[in-house]
Amino acid sequence: MQTKTLIAHPPHPRRLLPNPNRHYSLPQPSFSPFSFTPRLNATRQLPILRSSAPIRRRNRLLTAFVSENLDEGNDDALEVVKVEELESRSIWNQMKEIAMFTGPATGLWLCGPLMSLIDTVVIGQGSTIELAALGPGTVMCDYMSYVFMFLSIATSNMVATSLARRDKNEVQHQISILLFLGLASGFLMLLFTRFFGSWALTAFTGSKNAEIIAAANTYVQIRGFAWPALLVGWVAQSASLGMKDSWGPLKALAVASVINGVGDALLCSYLGYGIAGAAWATMVSQVVAGYMMIEALNKKGYDGYAISVPSSKELLTVLGLAAPVFITLMSKVVFYSLLIYFATSMGTHTMAAHQVMIQTFCMCTVWGEPLSQTAQSFMPEFLFGVNRSLPKARTLLKSLIIIGAILGSVLGIVGTCVPWFFPSIFTPDQKIIQEMHKVLIPYFLALVVTPPTHCLEGTLLAGRDLRFISLSMSGCFSLGALLLLLVSSRGFGLSGVWWALAGFQWSRLLLSLHRLISSDGILYSEVVSPYKLEKVRAV
Repeated sequence: MQTKTLIAHPPHPRRLLPNPNRHYSLPQPSFSPFSFTPRLNATRQLPILRSSAPIRRRNRLLTAFVSENLDEGNDDALEVVKVEELESRSIWNQMKEIAMFTGPATGLWLCGPLMSLIDTVVIGQGSTIELAALGPGTVMCDYMSYVFMFLSIATSNMVATSLARRDKNEVQHQISILLFLGLASGFLMLLFTRFFGSWALTAFTGSKNAEIIAAANTYVQIRGFAWPALLVGWVAQSASLGMKDSWGPLKALAVASVINGVGDALLCSYLGYGIAGAAWATMVSQVVAGYMMIEALNKKGYDGYAISVPSSKELLTVLGLAAPVFITLMSKVVFYSLLIYFATSMGTHTMAAHQVMIQTFCMCTVWGEPLSQTAQSFMPEFLFGVNRSLPKARTLLKSLIIIGAILGSVLGIVGTCVPWFFPSIFTPDQKIIQEMHKVLIPYFLALVVTPPTHCLEGTLLAGRDLRFISLSMSGCFSLGALLLLLVSSRGFGLSGVWWALAGFQWSRLLLSLHRLISSDGILYSEVVSPYKLEKVRAV
């Protein structure tokens, strides 16, 4: 929101004093033939904020300002008027804009699990061994890809920040070096899969499952060809998201999902290639998706095929942004792995109940991830852009939290009602159902707070408060691990494990919220710290 300056010259300041018996209004502006700046007859400059509000509301605001503050020389009222006008923007219109972005972005997060689900359904109709082999195979291909999620977050953050500064050349250069890093990482993973895939699968499943290892290795070797296209596609997708475009990436992944589904049906069901056919279908779909992501960048005026080798300084800048993100992601992954580890030692029925609940929990939390991406795409404009505005950033965060709270409530209610009222969907075993029902309360508390937490952490990432977010996540992980060890040793069972998860989620929320509302936080500090300024101007 920009400002205009009006200059007025009254015959005498006393004329502007309010009279309770008369109605005063500002004189209408007259335009100079040599300037687009309107001028009034007044003695000092008054700000008029360009907004979508009706003109009569703006006139009332300025009339009140003139009558109450101009004659008193109250300069602080200028800032008050600016802040109130900025924050008076319809929050519902902003929430609608956020929903228009997060809707397609949600589809991006759902396409990955959908492809794995298609493979599972098709393979499940055939060989039991191949269905079992699909577990370690997807761990090697899908779960290991999350190690490189820092490339995605770094891309969207850097692109959004450079666009906020309206530097298109810098955006192109950043995309080029990040594409190189994605391509190099993809080829490294291809070589790792080719030479160490069988060894990694044996270490994961155990040497006694020779048949499963052979089938899983076939799956991993075929899908390994898609590693370069997969990571390059992630960079291109994140660049589009940093440009606030979520429809282009969604179209690419929608086409990839269709190719995967048709390929699975053709190669597995009709031609009988089994797990190898599923691997080929998924690999081709990922290559097509990567190509379409790059083409989407080209349509925006950027060269998606330009690759630049980063200098040592640029590489350190990317690593400086990526390392805290990597620590944050790994803390969450390791904590969830500890949940499974402690639940595994509690017996077969308890382990089965935990598997059902944690899978349901993960499917629900996916719906909150686009809110973090929204914060990373929209916040840099208000934090580092040429029109930097902290009131706008606070209003945006307020909109995100409202949406996150609504989404969290819906997910918490729906996600809890399914295992509560319809547990037979997952299993007919009453002992497993009883264990599931024991954790419904901490399950609800952990789920309902997840979307707002994503909003807050996404805002911290957008503001590049990386040191805090990495330290806070590491602290939450350490305390959560100690709590898990305590409840496990004291015999609290599966409910104790889930109460630890609820505490982990709420700790993340409260720490992030306290950081953002503090006086020296990124939403209230008018001075950009040297660390943040260095990160913004780097590359």
